[in-house]
Amino acid sequence: YIGDDCAYLKEMGIVITQDSLVEGVHFSLDYITPEQLGYKSVMVNLSDIAASGAEPKYITVSLSMPACIESKFVEKLYTGMQKACRQYNPQVKIAGGDITGGDKVFISICAIGSTINRRILSRKNAKPGYKIIVSGNHGSSAAGLYLLLNGKNTPEKFIKSHLEPKAQILFGEKIAETIMQDYAMMDTSDGLMDTLSAIAYESGVSVEVDFDKIPYDKDIKQFENWQDLILYGGEDYQLIAAVPQDFE
Repeated sequence: YIGDDCAYLKEMGIVITQDSLVEGVHFSLDYITPEQLGYKSVMVNLSDIAASGAEPKYITVSLSMPACIESKFVEKLYTGMQKACRQYNPQVKIAGGDITGGDKVFISICAIGSTINRRILSRKNAKPGYKIIVSGNHGSSAAGLYLLLNGKNTPEKFIKSHLEPKAQILFGEKIAETIMQDYAMMDTSDGLMDTLSAIAYESGVSVEVDFDKIPYDKDIKQFENWQDLILYGGEDYQLIAAVPQDFE
Protein backbone atom coordinates (compact mmCIF):
# COMPACT_ATOMS: atom_id res chain seq x y z
CA TYR A 1 0.00 0.00 0.00
CA ILE A 2 2.88 2.38 0.75
CA GLY A 3 4.95 4.03 -1.99
CA ASP A 4 2.40 5.56 -4.36
CA ASP A 5 0.47 8.82 -4.12
CA CYS A 6 -2.51 6.90 -2.75
CA ALA A 7 -3.06 3.58 -1.04
CA TYR A 8 -5.25 1.46 -3.35
CA LEU A 9 -7.66 -0.61 -1.23
CA LYS A 10 -8.89 -2.83 -4.03
CA GLU A 11 -11.27 -4.90 -1.90
CA MET A 12 -13.08 -1.69 -0.88
CA GLY A 13 -12.99 -0.02 -4.30
CA ILE A 14 -11.27 3.11 -3.00
CA VAL A 15 -7.98 4.96 -2.88
CA ILE A 16 -7.01 6.96 0.18
CA THR A 17 -4.36 9.63 0.77
CA GLN A 18 -3.37 12.13 3.44
CA ASP A 19 -1.26 15.29 3.27
CA SER A 20 -0.49 17.92 5.89
CA LEU A 21 0.37 21.62 5.69
CA VAL A 22 2.36 23.09 8.58
CA GLU A 23 2.77 26.79 9.27
CA GLY A 24 6.39 27.84 8.88
CA VAL A 25 7.19 24.75 6.79
CA HIS A 26 4.67 24.70 3.94
CA PHE A 27 3.17 28.18 4.17
CA SER A 28 3.37 31.54 5.89
CA LEU A 29 0.34 33.54 7.01
CA ASP A 30 2.28 36.62 5.88
CA TYR A 31 1.43 35.90 2.26
CA ILE A 32 -1.47 33.44 2.15
CA THR A 33 -5.06 34.24 3.14
CA PRO A 34 -7.19 31.80 5.15
CA GLU A 35 -9.34 31.17 2.06
CA GLN A 36 -6.31 30.41 -0.08
CA LEU A 37 -4.88 28.16 2.62
CA GLY A 38 -8.11 26.18 2.86
CA TYR A 39 -8.33 25.92 -0.91
CA LYS A 40 -4.74 24.76 -1.33
CA SER A 41 -4.93 22.25 1.53
CA VAL A 42 -7.75 20.48 -0.32
CA MET A 43 -6.16 20.71 -3.76
CA VAL A 44 -2.87 19.10 -2.73
CA ASN A 45 -4.83 16.07 -1.56
CA LEU A 46 -7.13 15.93 -4.57
CA SER A 47 -4.02 16.03 -6.74
CA ASP A 48 -2.95 12.71 -5.24
CA ILE A 49 -6.39 11.28 -6.02
CA ALA A 50 -6.04 12.57 -9.59
CA ALA A 51 -2.60 10.97 -9.86
CA SER A 52 -4.11 7.61 -8.95
CA GLY A 53 -6.76 7.94 -11.66
CA ALA A 54 -9.62 7.69 -9.15
CA GLU A 55 -12.66 9.94 -8.73
CA PRO A 56 -12.44 12.17 -5.62
CA LYS A 57 -15.40 11.66 -3.30
CA TYR A 58 -14.78 12.70 0.31
CA ILE A 59 -12.31 14.49 2.55
CA THR A 60 -11.94 14.71 6.30
CA VAL A 61 -10.20 17.69 7.90
CA SER A 62 -8.05 17.82 11.04
CA LEU A 63 -7.02 21.25 12.32
CA SER A 64 -4.58 22.22 15.03
CA MET A 65 -4.10 25.90 15.84
CA PRO A 66 -3.07 28.36 18.57
CA ALA A 67 -5.62 29.90 20.92
CA CYS A 68 -4.99 33.34 19.36
CA ILE A 69 -6.59 32.26 16.07
CA GLU A 70 -10.08 33.75 15.78
CA SER A 71 -13.17 31.83 14.73
CA LYS A 72 -13.39 34.04 11.62
CA PHE A 73 -10.10 32.51 10.43
CA VAL A 74 -11.59 29.02 10.65
CA GLU A 75 -14.74 30.13 8.81
CA LYS A 76 -12.67 31.59 5.96
CA LEU A 77 -10.49 28.48 5.92
CA TYR A 78 -13.56 26.32 5.33
CA THR A 79 -14.84 28.76 2.71
CA GLY A 80 -11.67 28.06 0.76
CA MET A 81 -12.05 24.31 1.28
CA GLN A 82 -15.62 24.41 -0.01
CA LYS A 83 -14.49 26.41 -3.05
CA ALA A 84 -11.99 23.67 -3.89
CA CYS A 85 -14.54 20.90 -3.36
CA ARG A 86 -17.14 22.59 -5.57
CA GLN A 87 -14.85 22.88 -8.58
CA TYR A 88 -15.62 19.31 -9.54
CA ASN A 89 -18.81 17.64 -10.70
CA PRO A 90 -20.01 15.88 -8.68
CA GLN A 91 -18.50 17.98 -5.94
CA VAL A 92 -16.29 16.52 -3.25
CA LYS A 93 -17.88 16.36 0.20
CA ILE A 94 -16.34 17.25 3.56
CA ALA A 95 -17.33 14.28 5.70
CA GLY A 96 -15.80 15.02 9.10
CA GLY A 97 -12.59 15.69 10.97
CA ASP A 98 -11.20 17.08 14.20
CA ILE A 99 -10.07 20.37 15.76
CA THR A 100 -7.47 20.68 18.51
CA GLY A 101 -5.04 23.21 19.97
CA GLY A 102 -1.40 23.62 18.98
CA ASP A 103 1.54 25.99 18.72
CA LYS A 104 1.10 26.60 14.98
CA VAL A 105 -1.58 26.28 12.34
CA PHE A 106 -1.53 22.68 11.17
CA ILE A 107 -3.93 21.24 8.57
CA SER A 108 -4.11 17.54 7.77
CA ILE A 109 -6.59 16.28 5.20
CA CYS A 110 -7.52 12.73 4.30
CA ALA A 111 -9.02 12.30 0.82
CA ILE A 112 -10.93 9.28 -0.47
CA GLY A 113 -11.54 8.44 -4.11
CA SER A 114 -13.66 5.86 -5.92
CA THR A 115 -12.03 3.39 -8.32
CA ILE A 116 -15.27 2.22 -9.98
CA ASN A 117 -14.74 1.82 -13.74
CA ARG A 118 -11.18 3.08 -13.41
CA ARG A 119 -7.91 1.28 -14.20
CA ILE A 120 -5.81 2.02 -11.13
CA LEU A 121 -2.09 1.27 -11.40
CA SER A 122 1.21 2.18 -9.78
CA ARG A 123 4.07 4.52 -10.62
CA LYS A 124 6.04 1.28 -11.15
CA ASN A 125 4.49 0.46 -14.52
CA ALA A 126 6.49 2.54 -17.01
CA LYS A 127 7.92 0.41 -19.82
CA PRO A 128 10.77 0.88 -22.35
CA GLY A 129 9.41 2.69 -25.41
CA TYR A 130 6.65 4.50 -23.55
CA LYS A 131 6.11 8.23 -24.02
CA ILE A 132 5.74 10.83 -21.29
CA ILE A 133 2.65 13.07 -21.32
CA VAL A 134 1.97 16.01 -19.00
CA SER A 135 -1.10 18.00 -18.04
CA GLY A 136 0.27 21.56 -18.08
CA ASN A 137 3.02 24.08 -17.39
CA HIS A 138 5.94 23.58 -15.02
CA GLY A 139 7.89 26.07 -12.93
CA SER A 140 5.07 28.58 -12.41
CA SER A 141 4.47 27.72 -8.75
CA ALA A 142 8.18 27.92 -7.90
CA ALA A 143 8.35 31.28 -9.65
CA GLY A 144 5.39 32.46 -7.57
CA LEU A 145 7.04 31.34 -4.34
CA TYR A 146 10.21 33.17 -5.33
CA LEU A 147 8.21 36.37 -5.82
CA LEU A 148 6.45 36.01 -2.47
CA LEU A 149 9.66 35.34 -0.55
CA ASN A 150 11.23 38.43 -2.12
CA GLY A 151 8.30 40.75 -1.39
CA LYS A 152 7.15 41.08 -5.00
CA ASN A 153 3.57 40.87 -6.27
CA THR A 154 3.97 40.67 -10.05
CA PRO A 155 3.55 38.82 -12.34
CA GLU A 156 0.44 37.88 -10.37
CA LYS A 157 -0.22 34.76 -12.46
CA PHE A 158 2.83 33.05 -10.98
CA ILE A 159 1.78 33.90 -7.43
CA LYS A 160 -1.69 32.54 -8.14
CA SER A 161 -0.15 29.33 -9.48
CA HIS A 162 1.58 28.87 -6.12
CA LEU A 163 -1.27 29.86 -3.82
CA GLU A 164 -4.21 28.48 -5.81
CA PRO A 165 -3.18 25.30 -7.68
CA LYS A 166 -5.80 23.09 -9.30
CA ALA A 167 -5.76 19.30 -9.17
CA GLN A 168 -5.83 17.82 -12.68
CA ILE A 169 -8.78 15.52 -12.11
CA LEU A 170 -9.94 15.30 -15.74
CA PHE A 171 -6.45 14.40 -17.01
CA GLY A 172 -6.20 11.49 -14.58
CA GLU A 173 -9.78 10.47 -15.30
CA LYS A 174 -9.25 10.25 -19.06
CA ILE A 175 -6.27 7.96 -18.64
CA ALA A 176 -7.79 5.68 -16.00
CA GLU A 177 -11.10 5.32 -17.86
CA THR A 178 -9.78 4.73 -21.38
CA ILE A 179 -6.33 3.14 -21.26
CA MET A 180 -6.14 -0.63 -21.69
CA GLN A 181 -2.41 -1.19 -21.06
CA ASP A 182 -0.19 -0.60 -18.05
CA TYR A 183 0.78 2.99 -17.27
CA ALA A 184 2.55 4.98 -14.54
CA MET A 185 1.30 8.33 -13.23
CA MET A 186 2.30 10.84 -10.54
CA ASP A 187 1.77 14.50 -9.74
CA THR A 188 4.58 17.06 -9.71
CA SER A 189 4.17 18.18 -6.10
CA ASP A 190 7.92 17.71 -5.55
CA GLY A 191 9.03 18.95 -8.96
CA LEU A 192 9.24 17.68 -12.53
CA MET A 193 12.61 15.96 -12.26
CA ASP A 194 11.76 14.40 -8.91
CA THR A 195 8.62 12.92 -10.42
CA LEU A 196 10.36 11.60 -13.52
CA SER A 197 13.15 10.16 -11.37
CA ALA A 198 10.66 8.42 -9.07
CA ILE A 199 8.79 6.84 -11.98
CA ALA A 200 12.05 5.74 -13.61
CA TYR A 201 13.50 4.31 -10.40
CA GLU A 202 10.35 2.47 -9.36
CA SER A 203 9.84 1.10 -12.88
CA GLY A 204 13.47 0.10 -13.44
CA VAL A 205 13.82 2.21 -16.58
CA SER A 206 15.61 5.37 -17.73
CA VAL A 207 13.87 8.54 -18.92
CA GLU A 208 15.13 10.68 -21.78
CA VAL A 209 14.03 14.33 -21.50
CA ASP A 210 13.95 16.92 -24.30
CA PHE A 211 13.84 20.24 -22.42
CA ASP A 212 12.36 22.07 -25.41
CA LYS A 213 9.25 19.89 -25.24
CA ILE A 214 8.49 20.69 -21.58
CA PRO A 215 5.46 23.02 -21.37
CA TYR A 216 6.05 26.23 -19.42
CA ASP A 217 4.87 29.84 -19.33
CA LYS A 218 7.26 31.80 -21.57
CA ASP A 219 7.24 34.73 -19.13
CA ILE A 220 9.19 32.58 -16.66
CA LYS A 221 12.32 33.45 -18.68
CA GLN A 222 12.49 36.76 -16.82
CA PHE A 223 13.84 34.83 -13.81
CA GLU A 224 17.59 34.28 -13.73
CA ASN A 225 17.30 30.59 -12.85
CA TRP A 226 14.18 29.92 -14.94
CA GLN A 227 15.37 26.53 -16.21
CA ASP A 228 15.94 25.30 -12.65
CA LEU A 229 12.45 26.50 -11.70
CA ILE A 230 10.98 24.40 -14.51
CA LEU A 231 13.00 21.28 -13.76
CA TYR A 232 13.22 21.32 -9.98
CA GLY A 233 10.56 23.72 -8.69
CA GLY A 234 7.69 21.94 -6.96
CA GLU A 235 4.01 22.46 -6.20
CA ASP A 236 2.75 22.82 -9.77
CA TYR A 237 0.46 19.83 -9.10
CA GLN A 238 0.43 18.85 -12.75
CA LEU A 239 0.23 15.18 -13.69
CA ILE A 240 2.88 13.19 -15.51
CA ALA A 241 2.08 9.83 -17.06
CA ALA A 242 4.19 7.24 -18.85
CA VAL A 243 1.90 5.62 -21.42
CA PRO A 244 2.18 3.49 -24.59
CA GLN A 245 3.09 5.36 -27.76
CA ASP A 246 -0.34 4.80 -29.32
CA PHE A 247 -2.28 6.31 -26.42
CA GLU A 248 -3.94 9.65 -27.29
